Order: sequence, then C-alpha cells, then structure tokens
Amino acid sequence: MTNKKHSNPLIIEGHLDDAERVKKESNYLRGSITEDLYDNLTGGFHGDNFSLIRFHGMYQQDDRDIRAERAEQKLDARHAIMLRCRLPGGIITPKQWLAIDGFAQNKTLYGSIRLTNRQTFQFHGILKNHIKSAHQILYDIGLDSIATANDVNRNVLCSSNPIESMIHQDTYKWAKKISEHLLPHTRAYAEIWLNQKKITTIDEEPILGATYLPRKFKTAIVVPPNNDVDVHANDMSFVAISQNKRLIGFNVLIGGGLSIEHGNKLTYARTASELGYISLNKVIDVAEAIVTIQRDWGNRTNRKNAKTKYTIDRVGPELFKTEIERRANVQFKAIHPYKFTTRGDLIGWIKGINNTWNLTLFIENGRILDYPDRPIKTGIAEIAKIHHGDFRLTANQNLIIAGIPESEKENIEKIALSYKLIDNISLQRINSMACVSFPTCPLAMAEAERFLPRFVTSLEEIMIDHGVGHEYIIVRVTGCPNGCSRALLAEIGLIGKAPGRYNLYLGGNRVGTRIPRKHLDNVNVDQILKNLDKLIYRWATERYQNEDFGDFTIRSGIIKPVINPANDFWT
Repeated sequence: MTNKKHSNPLIIEGHLDDAERVKKESNYLRGSITEDLYDNLTGGFHGDNFSLIRFHGMYQQDDRDIRAERAEQKLDARHAIMLRCRLPGGIITPKQWLAIDGFAQNKTLYGSIRLTNRQTFQFHGILKNHIKSAHQILYDIGLDSIATANDVNRNVLCSSNPIESMIHQDTYKWAKKISEHLLPHTRAYAEIWLNQKKITTIDEEPILGATYLPRKFKTAIVVPPNNDVDVHANDMSFVAISQNKRLIGFNVLIGGGLSIEHGNKLTYARTASELGYISLNKVIDVAEAIVTIQRDWGNRTNRKNAKTKYTIDRVGPELFKTEIERRANVQFKAIHPYKFTTRGDLIGWIKGINNTWNLTLFIENGRILDYPDRPIKTGIAEIAKIHHGDFRLTANQNLIIAGIPESEKENIEKIALSYKLIDNISLQRINSMACVSFPTCPLAMAEAERFLPRFVTSLEEIMIDHGVGHEYIIVRVTGCPNGCSRALLAEIGLIGKAPGRYNLYLGGNRVGTRIPRKHLDNVNVDQILKNLDKLIYRWATERYQNEDFGDFTIRSGIIKPVINPANDFWT
C-alpha cells in the first residue's frame, strides 16, 4: 500500500507489513531458531526464522553460481550463513584478529574475511553446524554480532583518520556508547548462541519497542574535513566539532539514506538534514530521542517507505526537530561551521601521536584472502602476531595497522612488503568500491565485487588516454538498488539492473554531499565505457582548473543536479 496524505501526518492507514507480524510473534527475537538450528534435514532456516536470524547478525545465503546446477540434480540449494560482527568504530585487537582469521580459514566455505563499508567484518559461507561456534568464538574474544542486521540501529561508524588521533579517540568512545545504549535488551542472543539460561523476568525493549524499528537504522560519527564515513548515507550522523584539538560537541544530521527500488518513484536517495549543534552531555539523549521518534512515527505498512528519510519528509523536518527537543530535553543551537574537503582513506604510512605510526593497507573490495600473487590474509596475520597496537577497519573497506611504535615500524614494513601488502595502487583504484553481490547475496541483480577490478582497469586506460591518469573519480558499483556500496553518493555510480547491465548515475561530488542522477538506464558495460570515454574526454579538455568530474558534469549541463530528492530524483 502506498502512503497517503493525512491531516495528521503521524498516522498511516493500511494493513501492517508482514514483517511487523514476524517481530510481534517472535517472543523478542527468539522464534523457533533453536529448534531450527538442530534440524539436520536442511542447511537453512524455516519460515519466520529466515528473517529473525538477521536480528542476530546473520543472513541465510546460497552459492548462486551453482544454484541452477543443483536444481537440475534435484538438490536443495547449498545454504550457508553470512555472519556480520558488531564493531562500533571499527577497532579490533591483533589477538581478536587472529581468532577470526583462524575461524575464517577453518570453518567457512570461502576461507576469507570480508571488510564491509559499515566498518566491520563478515564471515561468508558458515555451514549450519558451525554457526553456534562462530558466535561463541566471537564471545570468547569480547565481540558479538548483535543488531548488525534488520530493524535495529546497526554498527555505528566512526572516522578512522589517524591524522586526527586525539579527536578520533574521543569520537570512538562515543561510537561505542551510542552502539551499546541502542542495543536490543532481549536476552535471545545469549540464550540461543551462548547457552545462557533465560532470566525469569519479563522481556521489554524500552528504546526499540516490542516490534523494534520499522526498518534498518544507520548511525555515523564523522571528523571533518574528511567525510570518510559518508554521513549522508546514514539515518543519524554526528559531526564532530573540536576546539584546541579536543572534542567539544556535535552537529546533528538526520535523514540520509541511499536505498531505492528500480522504477518505484515513491523511493529515492536523500542527503541528511542539519538539525543543529549539541554539547557532549546531550549526545545519548538526542540519539535515543531520534530512534524512538522513528520507532513511533515510521511507516509500518510499507517497508519500501519505512526509513527515517521518508518519515522526515512526511511529517516535516521542523516537527521532527521539535519532537527531538521535547523528548531529549534539549534546545539545538546553531550549526557550528564545518567543511568536508576529502573523502576516503590515506593509503600508506601516516604519523600519529605519541611518536607512533599508522599503516593503511588498501584492500580491494575489502576481501581478505590469499591470492596467488598477493597473500594478504597470511601477511595480515603475520603482522597481528607481533603488533601491539590495534587494527582499524575503515568505512571504505581498508585496514589500518594503528599505533605502531617507532621501534617496530621497520619490522611491520618488512612483513607488509614481503606479502605485497604495500603496492603501487592508483588513485582511481583506491577511490573505487563495490558491494559483495554475486555469488552469495540473494538480492544481487548484476556483478559488483567480481566486476569492479576489471572495470577500474578499463576506466584507468580511458583516463590515461585523455591525459588525466594521475587523477581519480569516485566510483561505486552495487549489484542491486539497496545501496550497500553507496553508489548514490558517487561521481560515477553503477547500480545493477540485470546480469551484465546497469543503470549509470552521474553528478555526485568528490566529498559525498550530493546525490547523483540517472544518466543511462539498463545499459551493458561496453555502452557504459563508450559513454564514459566521451565524458572523460570532455572533462579533460573543457573543465575549469582543478574541477572534479562530478562538478563538471553538473556545470556543463550533462546532468541536472538533484535539488529536492522527494520531488526530482526520478525526473
């Protein structure tokens, strides 16, 4: 059912989406997962449990490369689980890393660790008989996968820029606080996966509610001037404001979101709205208020229009802001000035504080695996064996070896060089990103992770031909329109439409503050490259001095800017 305008914008008429029934009848996310876990007749989960396991940080998947072959043989799909860790701020110790490295190697179908642009890691290909041990290994090293999927506040992002080390330490603490405060209260996770006994109390969810949020909810903290977490892809963002190199408060932004549905004009990408500035003592109150408003006002009749961005556009930003101030007992102050000048990660060696160093490793598509010419999984494990600092996962699928003392810098560098963890990577490849897509994502319509390296090579050749090979364009590829690689904040965004075919979006900007617009619909890769060849030639010959590609496409009239996404995203 589509949304209707009402005299009271807080009321949405219509039948509740079936996802609401699943949550209501789940007994606070327990369902019959335990019974399903020991059903040896299938490698997957039945009925409502297929959805409920997502609240526990897991997705049921199968290898789509062999799906048709197994069907011909009258075999069930080879079901396996993808498990996503909760890792607010993306920090993990070397000891923890070695534990997850060992599990990935010995207990998953693919043997890899996948770094995501939600600043955490995923295991792909866990068979049913290893699921419980996966959770228990995480628990043993102080981690979990609670609330990394489905209708909850998901992993909280935090800038990982090592140049801003003191401010990063402060913002990282807030990322952890926000994550922990907004977690589900149900004990279902501990009971099912950790064998902890049910506490004889009545379950309650004072923040998320008995049926949790209407849709997924994403939170990020950013430290300007580097927009390395893409604040405009999040429902709720906190922009760090510093004074004398110390954090003093945050600007609050709400309503960013990128997922759409092909052809559904009631869906659109949206950049976040600025609300105002708050002091540090109000951060948790404001975060809780925003989440509970979305809980109470969000659309539960149509999941396609259930994200916070639609709630804000339906009720109006001023009413939403006023309600935050009422619930949090706060008055927003004027936005403190800030500016984004960069996006992404600084690859290589960066000097930190206290005479320490940070080494940022480029991990193409975030896939940590031993390749024939680049054994990166083994190399990172070797570093973990001797490193006494920490590892930082970035929101751009890279890995920072952080807090290296001067005395250990040479040893770390030797290992990194011997395993080819340090290489001559082009700026274009560093600034390109893709989601997982085939073969494991059930939503995939076209290739992304496996497609991107070849596509970047072709793009690099075009740029070299036109004399701009030393520069870069922000490129994102996603296998479907759900927005996992944040293609709708790219200068060139490809969104999968069908095998080998994509919609091409142009007009985003270098720093991630502008939504691109669709330029070509349902085109193959040859058509995309031919079109980009012409556009990059024009950019190289007609641009103003230092004008970025996205800005050029707007100024030259190649694409119209998206001004008001609710009205003009599809026009």
